[in-house]
Amino acid sequence: MIMKKFAIFILFLSYFMTTQSSKAQVDIVYNNLVWSDEFDNNGAINSSKWHHQTQLPNGGSWFNGEVQHYTNLITNSFVNNGFLNIVAKKEPYTNQGVTKQYTSARLNSKFAFLYGRVDIRAKIPTNQGTWPALWMLGKNVNENGGFFNSEFGTTNWPACGEIDIMEHGITPSQPAGFIQSAIHTPSSFGNTINHGGTIASNLGNAFHVYSVNWSPFQITFLLDGVAFYTYNPAVKNANTWPFDAEQYLLLNIAMGGVAGNIPSGFTQASMEIDYVRVYQNTLLDNEPPTNFTATVGTVTSSTIELLLNANDNSDNVVYSINYNGQNISTANPSGEEKSVIIPNLMPLTTYNFSVSASDVAGNQYINNPVLLSATTTGVIGCSGTGTEAQEGAFSVGYSYEFETIGNDVKITFELLDTDKVGVVAFLRRQTPFTEYQMTTLPGNRYTYTITGQTMGTTISYAVKFAYSGGLSVTSYITYVVGQDCSLSIDSSTEAQLFTFQNPATDYLYLNSAIAMDKVEIHHLDGKLVLVSSSTNEPINIKSLAKGLYLVSVYQGNKKSVKKLIIK
Repeated sequence: MIMKKFAIFILFLSYFMTTQSSKAQVDIVYNNLVWSDEFDNNGAINSSKWHHQTQLPNGGSWFNGEVQHYTNLITNSFVNNGFLNIVAKKEPYTNQGVTKQYTSARLNSKFAFLYGRVDIRAKIPTNQGTWPALWMLGKNVNENGGFFNSEFGTTNWPACGEIDIMEHGITPSQPAGFIQSAIHTPSSFGNTINHGGTIASNLGNAFHVYSVNWSPFQITFLLDGVAFYTYNPAVKNANTWPFDAEQYLLLNIAMGGVAGNIPSGFTQASMEIDYVRVYQNTLLDNEPPTNFTATVGTVTSSTIELLLNANDNSDNVVYSINYNGQNISTANPSGEEKSVIIPNLMPLTTYNFSVSASDVAGNQYINNPVLLSATTTGVIGCSGTGTEAQEGAFSVGYSYEFETIGNDVKITFELLDTDKVGVVAFLRRQTPFTEYQMTTLPGNRYTYTITGQTMGTTISYAVKFAYSGGLSVTSYITYVVGQDCSLSIDSSTEAQLFTFQNPATDYLYLNSAIAMDKVEIHHLDGKLVLVSSSTNEPINIKSLAKGLYLVSVYQGNKKSVKKLIIK
């Protein structure tokens, strides 16, 4: 009895320490234990909580080239001395008319839930050819043999959504001790781009706590209470966010396939699990947030930072930001300042924000909303377009923009080709050669910010666009950090000076001593938005949004460029 009380004390102490260390790293803190298995009873697994998934998929083989049979044999899954053991073994086994040389176990939880936190304390095998995994699938997945399939299996993978809390053995390019977490959705699955990882110390010989914190706004993965990857797509729809329905847990060890060759001397490998715990917030809450403050933080030419803070008895606050017909919803622990960066804004443009605070139960702050206003700065940087390729080819080309923001340089490329699908972009540094995966923006645009740059330093970058069936790599673009090169034109081809009223509204009136052949107006990202050959008449710019543009005037084979502010 004394030992049992001590164990319960340690359980709550462990959870308290874990939640305190990770509170600032997740958006919603889940406090109430709603389901768990502490694996206290020796022998077979608890059949009221777990289902053995043993039915082979069509064709007689598991996915990803795996070579194991999943069984319900007690030699492959059992509880001993407070630990669940999942054991992969080398042994011939025939089932469903198919003989395989390896056995293992794949467990489905008979519990499914919507939003919450999962903590799994486990020691995993690191043997070559093994693929231990702790993960989740949508309860609606259409997968024969799954516990929920017969009643709820209406949706094919990956439309059901998959959340990989921890997997090991499938990233041979990573250093020893690397564990991966990943998200699979219709927008990216299989070799998904939505993944993160970290190094677990003494992996294979020590227990670690593998966690996922799943809210309506983001999914955060943690190792021993420390967050290392968050999935939070800018646009949440059926393609990117099938995570607004219940999911269930899976525990298994796969063999071979993408985990690599299994050594001839392999006999068995075990995954030991101390506990599985699921937390949600279940207490009735009628109290609204208090002490809500909203202020403007750092402002650049394309972003505005909003700093939000409020208190709530539930430990969580939800913030809703409305501007220009758009809405952003996010959450944060009570009493901790939340920084929200509003992206993709136009330079020298005033934006008005309406910000509200509530809690997860929907209780609204009494003085909602708070109104804020901020004006973006002008751009310090260079932009242009290109068609040249180092590798592959472009059917149309690309545009680029380098912007200095403090000591950072934000680099944005747009692929103008429309004949390429499944595009992923990587920023290439010329010296020393390095590649960085870029963040995808709406409209076939991709961005990456390099930090800690020195003013006046020359940098050179290109972009590799990888897509279905090939790749195309731009030429290297050279930029001097801190340089505003919007007016930089080769003097040998510079047109005669021209003038116009700046800022302009509704119409652009141009003046030049020499006849002008053509006028072009571009966005700062290089995209052409207006062309006029009627240079002696005012140019109608009513259709252009307020902001900063570039005006190009052509006189024969000469050209000059100036900035234009439209108000």
